Amino acid sequence: MVDIAHQAAINPASANDAVPARALVPVTAIEPGPWRALAQCAIEPNGYYLPAWELAVSATAQGRTGALALRAFDASSTRLIGLMPVTSLWRAWKIPLPALVSAHPYGTLCSPLIDGNSAYDAAARLLQQAREAGAHALILREVALDGAAMTSLKEALGRTGLKPRVLSSYVRASLNATQDGEKLLQEALGTKKLKELRRQRHRLEGHGPVVFEVARGVDEIRPALETFLQLEASGWKGKRGTALVQHAGDATFIRRAVPALAETAQCEVVSLRAGTTPVAAGIVLRHQDRAFFFKLGIDERFAKYSPGVQLAVELTRHLCSDPAIASADSTANADHPMINPIWRGRFAIGDVLIPLRRHDPVVALIHAALLAHGAAYEAARRVVHSIRRANRPAT
Repeated sequence: MVDIAHQAAINPASANDAVPARALVPVTAIEPGPWRALAQCAIEPNGYYLPAWELAVSATAQGRTGALALRAFDASSTRLIGLMPVTSLWRAWKIPLPALVSAHPYGTLCSPLIDGNSAYDAAARLLQQAREAGAHALILREVALDGAAMTSLKEALGRTGLKPRVLSSYVRASLNATQDGEKLLQEALGTKKLKELRRQRHRLEGHGPVVFEVARGVDEIRPALETFLQLEASGWKGKRGTALVQHAGDATFIRRAVPALAETAQCEVVSLRAGTTPVAAGIVLRHQDRAFFFKLGIDERFAKYSPGVQLAVELTRHLCSDPAIASADSTANADHPMINPIWRGRFAIGDVLIPLRRHDPVVALIHAALLAHGAAYEAARRVVHSIRRANRPAT
């Protein structure tokens, strides 16, 4: 049953659906050159689907290996104009129905790469490739609901009489980096909070001069990455066993991806030090004019000085002073207590079900299965949170 369910997502649903050999391929089969060229002209940036990042994720990251890809080419069949990394519904959530799901690239954004010069054609051909691969539906995880990529897919769907269905959504923080950094921080945090942060920073200087650093080049980014990994593992993620360095595949992925992106100036590691002691560090991806704040690690021994907030404030100044960056995606959860008060921009992220055939009863089954899975996941999440609250030491 498992084999059949998995193959149903990548083979024809019927004898009428002849599958071209190139309908669905491993992401490793895509030449990096055309992939990078597509990324340069993508209608919507997504640092997590840059080839150096996604290939590293698919190679070794825990639970994310072996990604496949839907591809769209121009009329000459030579230029790549669309790319959507995917996996089967069975591999994603153990649901034995014929659908494809966005391959999760570790970062919380799965908006596909669509050529801005031929957006409609690219979107329509990606959808057709999914049909020819035997899928009855596409499930896009964590896409920008009002982003240009989703708009192109909606248009292509609309011309065939189909509409996407939003399964879930939330609003997360973003930064308008075209503003003056100091003015933005003043408006976001207010005089009282900024004064408190300055007081905490002054106290932190008791451990040595406080310095904000940005590692960009390959030689400097490798040791900076190790500093970040140590900080992340030293905190609550390390206690839960979810820090990147605690899983061999995740550690291999991040140590491959970050230097590779640094070679093309698409990644940097930012850090805050007190003297020689690193107190906070974060990884930032860059794609076109947008930055993506991937992860943050702090030394919890310095928690009373708010090192994560201090780093985010410095990162805000850094991005706002960079003319190459117009916006930044926090890639954080909804209502994130650290970044939300600082980055006051908001945009909607959601999971979307895209039907591929009109009046298809299989889509209703897929939708119902997804709703049931979501309800079960939410119930399990509440139980885990209750256990964590019960085990939290009294203060």
